[in-house]
Amino acid sequence: MAQATVPADAAGAGPARARTRFSGLDLLAFALLGTGLLAVATRLVPPAGALATGRRILPILIFLGTVIVLAELAARAQLFDVIATRLTGWARGRNVALFALCFAFAAATTALLNLDTTAVLLTPVMLATAARAGVPPLPLAMTTIWLANGASLLLPVSNLTNLLAADRIGLSVDGFAGAMVLPQAAVLVAVGLCLWIFYWRGNPARFAPPAPVRPRDRRLLLVAAAACVVFLAGVLWGERLDLVSAVCALLLVVAYARWDRAALRWNLLPWRLLVLVTGLFLTVEALGRLGLADLMGAMIGADPGAVGVVRAAASGGLLANVVNNLPAYVAGEAVIAAGHRDQLLGLLIGANVAPLVTAWASLATLLWAQRCQAAGVRVGWGRFALTGAVTGAAALTAGTAALLLTR
Repeated sequence: MAQATVPADAAGAGPARARTRFSGLDLLAFALLGTGLLAVATRLVPPAGALATGRRILPILIFLGTVIVLAELAARAQLFDVIATRLTGWARGRNVALFALCFAFAAATTALLNLDTTAVLLTPVMLATAARAGVPPLPLAMTTIWLANGASLLLPVSNLTNLLAADRIGLSVDGFAGAMVLPQAAVLVAVGLCLWIFYWRGNPARFAPPAPVRPRDRRLLLVAAAACVVFLAGVLWGERLDLVSAVCALLLVVAYARWDRAALRWNLLPWRLLVLVTGLFLTVEALGRLGLADLMGAMIGADPGAVGVVRAAASGGLLANVVNNLPAYVAGEAVIAAGHRDQLLGLLIGANVAPLVTAWASLATLLWAQRCQAAGVRVGWGRFALTGAVTGAAALTAGTAALLLTR
């Protein structure tokens, strides 16, 4: 069984103390980076290809590094504690109401912003909510990550893969939403049922609403709130994520340098995650040169009908959990004919909603895992994989069936 513990000060005292032991995720990061560097050293990935990969992922690395600094410092300023107190107050001490509020909040954040924003900014809110309400943190944490992936179908902005798909088949925002609204609704029903069965129904029916939060430093709280609002506005406005996150993180760093310099430590930078992402992209580049595109072509096939849609969805979901949802989508898109719109949307459903089994299946999951680790929440990866496999299969089946019904 998975275990989750939150230190007494996790809700508002800032990042947990840096660990001295490497976790399984750390070892995976080093293994992926080593594999990628070996591919470059043996010229399986030529230097030019490695440089191109580096240029492509540099904005992602900047975004990852700076947005996590933003989230860490905002947590220390107790911004998430303040939001969590409001959320638990609205639930009026009822577990069912808290589940509904958390579900709706996570789904709306993902759909209107994007899944990475949900993973970075909403995860601390959920964990602080659990701590303030005195309920287990794992159900709220799982709600965040399952809806970060499962609610990312509705709009082009909800997921980077959506932007790629909308551009490929020439759909406007309204057209894309019209095509995906029923699949998205079906996926949300499946995810909601699984969340309740696997994680929420065992909670006590009632909990004690927490007392209001009195921030230690109102100046830092206000700057943190302003930085997060600017970040969300930049995402909605369509600005570059790396630029927006860097500016907002810098704003908060300057405030801490002025009023709480001791909080600025080198371990704020998520070096483990940056190592993992770099290794992942280099390894996927090597796999592509070893025949990943050919494999996807064989798995997906060329049938534009219902069978082809199902094969594309299943292939996207399977490969997303093996490598990552972004390269899985890109590899699948490359072998689907331009006119096979439904087959491409099936691939998108699989790549978006099914990567719930492995820690690296989506960038949002990596961000979420880092936030949980920073807050002292231990995730049992065996249970995570088992329940994620069931939920991913249910979501993929529901979304694909809804897509086929709208053809």
